[in-house]
Amino acid sequence: MSTRTVKSLLASGALVVSLGVGSASAFERYNSTISEAEVLVAQKNWGDAVVAISQENDTKGFAAAKAAAEGALDGAYGYNLGPVLFKPTLTKSPQTFRTTREGALAYFVGGNPKFPNDTGFALKGWRKVEVQNAAIQLNGATATTLGNVSFTDKDGKVTTVDKSWTFRKDDRGVIRIVQHHSSLPFGN
Repeated sequence: MSTRTVKSLLASGALVVSLGVGSASAFERYNSTISEAEVLVAQKNWGDAVVAISQENDTKGFAAAKAAAEGALDGAYGYNLGPVLFKPTLTKSPQTFRTTREGALAYFVGGNPKFPNDTGFALKGWRKVEVQNAAIQLNGATATTLGNVSFTDKDGKVTTVDKSWTFRKDDRGVIRIVQHHSSLPFGN
């Protein structure tokens, strides 16, 4: 089997990989198909991470919040797979789109002189994040969602945004965000 064929089969999730040791063989099936349950867990984990970053900032300061944000970005986003199509809620030209990890981190916690307009979205005292999907589209190794996300701050004020995400499984089977678009509802 050629390297190209193996890569194609791995990408499609159809290859059974032998992890044989000596004469005994163990088999592991790589399943690239994303389920609705996995999408819902990924969305919940993202919301929980935003709350954790806010709480780290409130209790331990900026350095702890930044470290939490770095961990959240590395755990949730697919910057290891290539550019992520990230359009945060409150960004403007020339820094509207954040296709790099550095740009995403600046949006989440601010403090980067290359992104002087970023004040740290995840530092706003969030205490609860709820996702309300209008639809989830499952397509093999990818899934796309569309809906609203509501953020409740420490004073009980709720901010709701329109959000779409596209998720993709990486080569270890971890769900990664590869597209993230967020905007305020029209008229706000």
